[in-house]
Amino acid sequence: MIRALYSAASGMTAQQLNVDNIANNLANANTTGYKMRTPQFQDLLYQSIVQPGTNAGQSTTVPAGLQLGLGTRAASNELILTQGSINQTGNPLDLAIQGNGFFQVRLPNGTLAYTRDGSFQTDMNGVLVDSSGNPLDPQITLPANAQNVTIATDGTVSYMTPGQSAAQQGGQIQLAMFQNPAGLTSVGQNLYEPTTASGQATVAAPGSTEGLGTVMQGYTEQSNVSVVDQFINLIVAQRAYEANSKVVKAADEMYQQVNNLKQ
Repeated sequence: MIRALYSAASGMTAQQLNVDNIANNLANANTTGYKMRTPQFQDLLYQSIVQPGTNAGQSTTVPAGLQLGLGTRAASNELILTQGSINQTGNPLDLAIQGNGFFQVRLPNGTLAYTRDGSFQTDMNGVLVDSSGNPLDPQITLPANAQNVTIATDGTVSYMTPGQSAAQQGGQIQLAMFQNPAGLTSVGQNLYEPTTASGQATVAAPGSTEGLGTVMQGYTEQSNVSVVDQFINLIVAQRAYEANSKVVKAADEMYQQVNNLKQ
């Protein structure tokens, strides 16, 4: 009976984490460049009362055995990197990645972080920065009198200035890709940092390497969260939590019956 209580309790804890994950996905349904996470669960250790293959006689063995599980636990919440919908903004500094890859930005501590949020703008020095003020790496700087800024699909930045008929080059945006992008760790502000699981970044011009996406000027990538799917997952998680709570109640009632046997 104790097994039932603890197994059901582990199931309730796992579903509570599942609901927490769904809540975060729904909260970021309109976050530019957000990638949803899906929880993965594992069963816990088993108590082998009768081990499969145990000798049942001189010439026979137990075919299946008797093993009782001890519940479940949350193992991970995988980063799902499917493409989000592309939304036209009309802002020439907004960029969306069509395909694989991440923009890389330089954090205040000097390290690099990676993002799919292409909502860029210029700071007071004309440097192209993200919504948190982190500059793109390599740095792109536009003069104050820049006009008709154009960003090609390969990341080449060009612009016009008053009195000149020829476009000037402002640099080239680079994209980063990872061997295992699902291994990136989220640090907030639409940013990811590499881990041992993700591997180190491979940086190249958009579209120059097989598998690396291209950039689209005047667009941003929306969240890949499906609100309908998340609500369905929420209903399933609620019902699973309810079922586990009923197991706890049933085990408690059985204990109560045992305690009343003396009466």
